[in-house]
Amino acid sequence: MPPLADKIDKLFRTIRTNGQEYTYEEVARGCSELSGGTFSKTYVWQLRTGQRDNPTKRHLEALAAFFRVPAAYFFDDDTAERVDAQLAIASAMGNAEVRDIALRAMSMDDSGRKHLARIIHEVSLMRSAASSGGQSGGGNGTADDPEGRDTSGTAGAGG
Repeated sequence: MPPLADKIDKLFRTIRTNGQEYTYEEVARGCSELSGGTFSKTYVWQLRTGQRDNPTKRHLEALAAFFRVPAAYFFDDDTAERVDAQLAIASAMGNAEVRDIALRAMSMDDSGRKHLARIIHEVSLMRSAASSGGQSGGGNGTADDPEGRDTSGTAGAGG
């Protein structure tokens, strides 16, 4: 898929209404209302799938307004990276378990959040090692020392 189509597809997959992707009809209607011009559901589908890849500035602005992202999202890599990060956070917060962890972390003091971040990091490392066929039991890297060396000052008191 061309980069523009990738970005439009990401907006469809990430920005939802009532837990569902917007339909091509909903996006076309919304963009028509926002731009004062015409948008067809077929045209929206063509943009999303890369069948068409040269929309007008007005069309990009309408898509951006519909999905509530800056128009620069479609042509500026820094803006796209920042928006993608925000979309990832918003998407993760849609997951009840992630939201629960975030809400609990908000009530912790700085020390508690640092411990939680370390636990999450450790679990991530274990999952990464397991999925890449790494050794289990060795190389338990930490945020302080990704190589797994004991930096606690007490040998044998690993985590």
